[in-house]
Amino acid sequence: MNISSFYRWIPAVKDPVKPLTIKQKIFWSALVLVIFFIMGSVEVAGVAESATGFLEQLQIILASNIGTLITVGIGPIVLASIILQMLVGTKIIKLNLSDPAQRSVFTGLQKLLTIGLAFFEAIIYSAPGRFLSPDPGMRWFVILQVATGSIILMFLDEVVQKYGVGSGIGLFIAGGVSQTVIWRSISPIMEAGSFIGLIPQFLANLFRGNPALIILLPLLMSFVVFFIVVFFESVYVNIPIAMGRRGLGGRFPVKLLYVSNIPVIFAAAFFANIQFIAFAIRNTGFGKVFGVFSENQIVGGLACYTKAPFGILIDPGGVLGSVCYVGFLDPLLAVILHILVYAVLFLGACVIFGVLWVEIGGQGPEDIAEQFQSAGLFIPGFRKDPRIVKAILYKYIPTITVLGSFIVGFLAVFADLTGALGSGTGILLTVGIVYRLYEELAREQVLTNVALLRKIIKGG
Repeated sequence: MNISSFYRWIPAVKDPVKPLTIKQKIFWSALVLVIFFIMGSVEVAGVAESATGFLEQLQIILASNIGTLITVGIGPIVLASIILQMLVGTKIIKLNLSDPAQRSVFTGLQKLLTIGLAFFEAIIYSAPGRFLSPDPGMRWFVILQVATGSIILMFLDEVVQKYGVGSGIGLFIAGGVSQTVIWRSISPIMEAGSFIGLIPQFLANLFRGNPALIILLPLLMSFVVFFIVVFFESVYVNIPIAMGRRGLGGRFPVKLLYVSNIPVIFAAAFFANIQFIAFAIRNTGFGKVFGVFSENQIVGGLACYTKAPFGILIDPGGVLGSVCYVGFLDPLLAVILHILVYAVLFLGACVIFGVLWVEIGGQGPEDIAEQFQSAGLFIPGFRKDPRIVKAILYKYIPTITVLGSFIVGFLAVFADLTGALGSGTGILLTVGIVYRLYEELAREQVLTNVALLRKIIKGG
């Protein structure tokens, strides 16, 4: 039986009948974001209690909220994309993603795999002693709710891609991080005798005669990460281009962060799923080597080194408990080992996912050269031959891809070590996502103005 018979029954969001205006795109994006926030506040029926455990920090990256309809968040969507990209990149599945028909096959397979992973993760989350504690008779109802929530996010992501601005995955991450940053900055609610918000907490200490500036350090580090990312987003290399017989000049900018924040999204979600799998098999023989857990917290094993030591640069004593335990090492050496191994693994994953994304996403030298040819563009001083254009682009794009993936991965690691609000990786992703949204809106505005100008000229 052809596998297409399995995914063709999955519903799909229809393409818009006509091009949407900027206001319409913003409306659809805002509507999807509101639905996402509502889902994040609707608790799963049949659950006695829920625990975040080692996924507390990863909830931000996964756009999840354990115990609600978005318990597993975007985890199944991203993991399905990672698996398929690996299979296509290694030619195990032979698909030409520049062909619309074969790209639709890829999309169908991704949806099918996402649905399967949504149910798989929902089963793990709701197992006895795990993150959700359902009544025995309600367990399958809980699984159905959690899996359905993730499947709804999959369709909402498709709505944003076709009717909104950017992608749903980016929107969910940015929305979740922004909500966390605002809440942790200004929340007036008290917990354990202290304000949750850092600013009210600082003011309360100031009025008591104790101006503890270190309280505001996570907020300050969030701003530092913000400005660093904005700076790198503005760095690019211009390749001169021309078109037409007269050779009208222009520029093709290749940004330093050519792959944007995609490598970090994939790497962070991939590491989250490694920890999740380690937790699922923790009671097996190999599971104890793969990951050692104590009260739902990962404290040792190979998978422990995929966990970022959040905030260790500003509060070493407070986060030593989150460092992987190595019995024969001094605690300081264990900290250094954890940081180094995590950094190497994360940076390596970012580079691999960055290269795969460029090749599969149609942003490689060959794809760009074909786009140049179809648009009648060429590089001044060279023959109008796509092979020459491809050779020149090969001098820039592969290097920029690796360098940009490494830089964005390094920024994510550094930001996590600083303990920035909303997690350093979350801040980095949010800044990159918002920056891309701004660029897309600006581009849409230019296209709208050009279309309006043409109408005025014709009318005149």
